[in-house]
Amino acid sequence: MNTQTYMPALKTFIVEDNQVIYENLVSTLQELTEVEVVGHARDEAGALRWLRSEGDSLDLLIIDIFLVTGSGLGVLKAAQDAHLGARRVVLTNYATADIRRRCAVLGADRVFDKSCELDDLITYCARVSDGSATQPGELN
Repeated sequence: MNTQTYMPALKTFIVEDNQVIYENLVSTLQELTEVEVVGHARDEAGALRWLRSEGDSLDLLIIDIFLVTGSGLGVLKAAQDAHLGARRVVLTNYATADIRRRCAVLGADRVFDKSCELDDLITYCARVSDGSATQPGELN
């Protein structure tokens, strides 16, 4: 008898301008975690439009900092100002101490470096899905 508890997929919105990175991220997340990608934007304006209309239904927001136009920092600020209940994580090639601080101030729950912390992002998503992750706003 299977006693596993069913956990619904995390409704996830991804802000990433690089199509190859986006496609690889989606396939990896869907293969290894309980993530359902419900939307995607390549720039700040597109992300803000989507979040204004659909943001309340999100569980997870994954944001790149440097976009085609605008910035992931603007998306983080808008999510913070809207008091979205979704967890907010940043996935960037520029995970410097300064960027990590700025993201934390803008409400990011975690910051992951694309070049060396993808496994950490996968683990984090799995832990959010199964309920074992830290509470939103705690950076551990």
